[in-house]
Amino acid sequence: MLFAIPFPAIDPTIIEFGPIAIRWYALAYIVGIVLGWRLLLRLVALPKPVATKPQVDDFVTWATLGIVLGGRLGYVLFYRPGYFLFNPLEIFAVWGGGMSFHGGALGVIIATWLYARQQKMDLLGFGDRLATVVPIGLFLGRLANFINGELWGRVSDVPWAMVFPTGGPLPRHPSQLYQAAMEGLVLFVVLQWLVRQPALRERRGLLTGVFIAGYGLARIVGEFFRQPDAHLGFLFAGATMGQVLSLPMLVVGGWLVWRSRAAR
Repeated sequence: MLFAIPFPAIDPTIIEFGPIAIRWYALAYIVGIVLGWRLLLRLVALPKPVATKPQVDDFVTWATLGIVLGGRLGYVLFYRPGYFLFNPLEIFAVWGGGMSFHGGALGVIIATWLYARQQKMDLLGFGDRLATVVPIGLFLGRLANFINGELWGRVSDVPWAMVFPTGGPLPRHPSQLYQAAMEGLVLFVVLQWLVRQPALRERRGLLTGVFIAGYGLARIVGEFFRQPDAHLGFLFAGATMGQVLSLPMLVVGGWLVWRSRAAR
């Protein structure tokens, strides 16, 4: 037997009223959107302002739809296309779980592009401020994954390894916490420092590029500790689906950072 820290058994359901239940995972989405919205209101007003308060307020609805629709469709297409091909009605059963960050990111990008076009806003300018608040939701989402005892890590003998209720008898990396720290906390601190530097803020696309590349790097590193999805396993050269989907993010993010040198 390997040494393991007991998993803190936290009920995934916060409170329940008959058929209505409030879960930590849903609360993470709600709180992440609300906190991101409130911080974004302050950031868009920094010189040079890129949006008004009413525009940010209206955009929250667009972003929420992008997150939910993109996240669900991304999961369907990237992770379980064969299953949903024969069970199409379950695509709409979002309460049963199954969301993809990469799909959600594409959904928000499309929603931002459409909204910025409708409002005649500077897409990259607004996108830069928006990118700096996204790690809030990532941090809370990974904490919710940990509370749910899902998306656990690979078997390990590190002193802080845990035995997860659905992960078998062997201790594993609490990879959800690693990802919460890298994708959420570290990326948030870096972006908040960058957005408060006037010279860097003027480089249109820089903050968006740093976020995209930073997330891609954090996700690739985190996947080395996370157990791959059972129905997918390892892909070519031992890579996981999360790593494969994150590689283009390094390219796109790096290109935006490079491009921002001349985009003032």
